[in-house]
Amino acid sequence: MSNVRSDKPFTLAGRTFQSRLLVGTGKYRDMDETRQAIEASGAEIVTVAVRRTNIGQNPGEPNLLDVLPPDRYTILPNTAGCYDAVEAVRTCRLARELLDGHNLVKLEVLADQKTLFPNVIETLKAAEVLVKDGFDVMVYTSDDPIIARQLAEVGCIAVMPLAGLIGTGLGICNPYNLQIILEESKVPVLVDAGVGTASDATIAMEMGCEAVLMNSAIAHAQQPVMMAEAMKHAIVAGRLAYLAGRMPKKLYASASSPLEGLIK
Repeated sequence: MSNVRSDKPFTLAGRTFQSRLLVGTGKYRDMDETRQAIEASGAEIVTVAVRRTNIGQNPGEPNLLDVLPPDRYTILPNTAGCYDAVEAVRTCRLARELLDGHNLVKLEVLADQKTLFPNVIETLKAAEVLVKDGFDVMVYTSDDPIIARQLAEVGCIAVMPLAGLIGTGLGICNPYNLQIILEESKVPVLVDAGVGTASDATIAMEMGCEAVLMNSAIAHAQQPVMMAEAMKHAIVAGRLAYLAGRMPKKLYASASSPLEGLIK
């Protein structure tokens, strides 16, 4: 069959990862819960808000890297809390200094504090500077297919359109735009923001996303560690379903067993 899908490794910046679940490190009750949830998720990539989390810039304070060591996890510094390109670029350069030349970053430039919607104009400006500066840029963006295309064209290694607004748990609000991005993109597409529960993650993977990044869906669950494990299985199930190819939808029923050869 010519339309059979074959799996391919999940690769970013020349590194291959087994888990297609990326997780944030904020919003947990304490660092111990952070550690437990991330272990349960099976994630290999953890994203860290450099402006809000100590990864060495505040000596004497608890350091996240003590519970999530870089020799076990790939640390993905992000620019959460930045509202213009200059701030975002400065934050990425600080992260590279703190992490001994680490170039993999997640770029996000926000428009306002109410929606946390991406400012795509400032995001494009920052992306161009960071790519020229040698960063491997994964970029949080709107679900606009044209902007996603432009971000890939300037050299971002992955585009990360929102499924819904950050922290809302609304799931995939506009699957049609996401489908266009997936069909057109020449770089990995990861859903970022809006996931609320395991089924949301599964749907994103069934659509063909390379991976899903989430934080609030796990950290704000009534039992974060249990939800983290649920998300691990949801990602695997969604990927397998995408590769398997679902049955066609039909208006009317069809018998599960053949009618030929029935005893009369």
